[in-house]
Amino acid sequence: MSDALRPPHEDEPDRSPSTTRRTVLRAIGGVVAAATIGAASYGSITSAASGDDFHASMTIVAPAAAGGGWDTLARELQQAQKANGLVNNVQVVNMPGAGGTIGLGNVSTLEGQADSLLVGGTGLLAATIQYGTATTLDDVTNLAVLFEEYDVIVVPADSPYQTLDELVRTWREDPAAIPWTGGGSFDQLVVTDLALEAGIEPVETTYISSDGGGEAIQALLNGTAGAATGGYPDNIDQIESGRLRALALVAPEPVDGIDIPTARQQGYDITLSNWRSLSAPPGITDDQAAGLVSLIEDTLATDEWSAAVDRYHWTPQVRTGDELGAFLDDERTRIERLYGEMGL
Repeated sequence: MSDALRPPHEDEPDRSPSTTRRTVLRAIGGVVAAATIGAASYGSITSAASGDDFHASMTIVAPAAAGGGWDTLARELQQAQKANGLVNNVQVVNMPGAGGTIGLGNVSTLEGQADSLLVGGTGLLAATIQYGTATTLDDVTNLAVLFEEYDVIVVPADSPYQTLDELVRTWREDPAAIPWTGGGSFDQLVVTDLALEAGIEPVETTYISSDGGGEAIQALLNGTAGAATGGYPDNIDQIESGRLRALALVAPEPVDGIDIPTARQQGYDITLSNWRSLSAPPGITDDQAAGLVSLIEDTLATDEWSAAVDRYHWTPQVRTGDELGAFLDDERTRIERLYGEMGL
């Protein structure tokens, strides 16, 4: 789920060739995606107005390539729903591009079709801000946040830094001297948050964008980067093998089963989490939305889902209804501030 970190900003009123091209591509993508989703769930879309149709057939859109975090979530939902007879036929459609915003834009065209779900999260919200997209999370029906995944701050095993304080002190002395890396735009947001907490101007830091967590780890191991932030599940094997040293977990409080002190415990109040969410197309009825939330809750109660939570070290944090709306508003404000500090 890696994102390009410095795309040109596009303002809606702009009629430049790049904006026109984006509009045309978005329109073409919407047609292609609608056809793809329609083929995956043929027979259900035509009767979506029934409200109960999604129990017969469901399409889960992962707005990223196979193998990433969003794809993993989609397939774990698929497995739990099929194994427990919650939905008779569940299809996963991968629709990568532009940090998930291609998938978001396409799902936003499926007006009133309650048999499709879009996987999203912090990275998708961040991408809509970063790219200045015409379509945002306000253009779909947001149903639930399911869980949070926390970043960990790591250095190579042979690094001179034994603690987060030691790393930050050197970083503060020369902000450009320690190259940071991470697997996507979310990880750069975490670095930016830490810089602000440490009194460092984010625009003065060095950040090397990597294409996914694996590439970020290699950048650490081959000396290209001196420190990194990345999802705990992506780094646990390297930490346990002794190839990387974990300095801090970016979480609001200690997590059972993870023996790493939080950044907050060490005096750096950074708690930005990589939460994952589900949304439906716009224009569905209140009854359909309530039915989908019930389906999600039933899915989260299955043994298969519980096993996935343990396997991937997810931290359950379910938010729906008014709580979800307030949460998304707060996260949007927070991420907009961080991008502003980055000069993007």
